[in-house]
Amino acid sequence: MREISVSGQKRTATGKKASKLLRKEGMVPCNLYGEKKGENGLPQAMAFQASFSELRKAIYTPHVYVVNLTIDGEAHKAIIKELQFHPTTDALLHADFFEVNDTKDITIGIPVKLNGLAQGVRDGGKLNLSIRKIDVTAPYKQIPEVLDIDVTNLQLGKAIKVGALQFDGLKIATSPEVVVCSVKATRASRAAAAAAE
Repeated sequence: MREISVSGQKRTATGKKASKLLRKEGMVPCNLYGEKKGENGLPQAMAFQASFSELRKAIYTPHVYVVNLTIDGEAHKAIIKELQFHPTTDALLHADFFEVNDTKDITIGIPVKLNGLAQGVRDGGKLNLSIRKIDVTAPYKQIPEVLDIDVTNLQLGKAIKVGALQFDGLKIATSPEVVVCSVKATRASRAAAAAAE
């Protein structure tokens, strides 16, 4: 997986008012969930702030990054767990990070890359990609940047489901019934089939 560096500062003031002031200054309120557990057994969050200009490199991209966070000089490796955007302006309101290490499994959505020219497309059909990412589980160092899927033998009217896929060292977390891609018949392919008959 690609890596990116982001620096931040711990924040003591939390709540809506404090968050609003931060955003006015070009900062984004963030939480880092790590190994530390609270009294209730749930992961404890470290509240921090990071500049929007640094975060945007990790957010507005098709790539999935491991983020090297430096918070007040302390180093943490993390992945982006959740982002909140403003419903009308699409501005980034909040970011949640999840701390990772070399041994702990994480579940993350990885982009799908279709390789090859499907047989169904050669026969006049149209290739449709139904999902852009598949959730996989593994230690972060074993997770690739993209999941390569060979579509060369995909016939007209057929689909590839998640359940038919396998990737070395990865456990697939997306439901096996989910359709990844399919080749749909077009008017031209129907006409060609009718002419052949």
